[in-house]
Amino acid sequence: MPPRILYLATADARGHLMRAQLLAHALRAAGAQVQVLTTSDEGARFLAGFGIDAPVLSPHYAVQFDAQQNMLRRETDRNVAHYMFRPERMLRDVWRLRAHFRDADLVVNDSFHPALLLMGWLPFWRRKVVHVYGASLRRALETNFKGRMPDAVAKLFGGIVAWQIDRSLARIEHDFAYGEPQHDGHGRHRLATPVAVVDAVDRSDAAEHAVAVYLNPHFRDPALADGLEQGLADAGLPAHFVGEGYAHRPHWHARDERWIEAAAHSAFIVSAPGMAALSIAAVYRKPILLLLTDQPEQAINAGRAAQLGLAHRVVVWRGDAPKFARAVAAAASELRAPPADASHAVEGRQAAIDRLQHWVALLLRLAAAPATR
Repeated sequence: MPPRILYLATADARGHLMRAQLLAHALRAAGAQVQVLTTSDEGARFLAGFGIDAPVLSPHYAVQFDAQQNMLRRETDRNVAHYMFRPERMLRDVWRLRAHFRDADLVVNDSFHPALLLMGWLPFWRRKVVHVYGASLRRALETNFKGRMPDAVAKLFGGIVAWQIDRSLARIEHDFAYGEPQHDGHGRHRLATPVAVVDAVDRSDAAEHAVAVYLNPHFRDPALADGLEQGLADAGLPAHFVGEGYAHRPHWHARDERWIEAAAHSAFIVSAPGMAALSIAAVYRKPILLLLTDQPEQAINAGRAAQLGLAHRVVVWRGDAPKFARAVAAAASELRAPPADASHAVEGRQAAIDRLQHWVALLLRLAAAPATR
């Protein structure tokens, strides 16, 4: 009987959903049965664009952001508390997930959905749960209350979360800069973040000189888009703009299922410093302009990009569109690179294939005999 995998991808950021569709297709190609769930209607529509039917578990759990992708901590805390302590929310989701558990050999939690954190801690279900998360996301979660509550309370919260996570069958920690797979012998695996595989490696058309822009749906402030567009125009660079929050603007697309092609053959990438965007830049050796807002996980990522020597610049949005445009134009001029060596595209494509294969092999192995691990 083929392995049966349930994959729950939170829709807070599109990186979780991209990873879900990449792995679902790759696992199905390897013979597994995969059911994907998500947490919003918008997330379900995004996945449908990649040929993935993903029912919504419930829309009640979500990290809260403003229109500039600044994380709203109090609103997020309130939302999570309402989700966890109102019985018609998390307990209802646990009840619904029970049926899925009966039919699954492995349940993937990408990333840190509270219902599966609870089920991954309880003895009835924990032997089927694997938590998937970026290294920076776990750190941000465990230090969520640092500086906002007394140190003893913040440390207690972090300790409880860590204990809850580590009770599961396995943890897959991923990062844009990880190399070969690693395993600590206690259920913790480290893998490089999976990246979509480009179809072609020998493009030489005008798109090679365009900038590939992707902003996740939390970006909705028109002034920010004005500044970004003006800055790239001032640098004399055409751009391919993708962002669900700006779908109503001229020249912007809500979604582009082939954006990876534009990114892999671009002059450089513009995105917030999410793990997926940084992974694309690392694999396909593209400079990246990082649009930084108040988002703890991404601030950690931006710092690591500097430590690892990734070709990048950081611009920070502070509400001043003309000043932001000047910063974008200056960064764009510095990042503009000569045409890439064709061998880089070939090597990048193979690196993306290798990353996916490592994930598929590990998940199939975990699904094969979860009760014995």
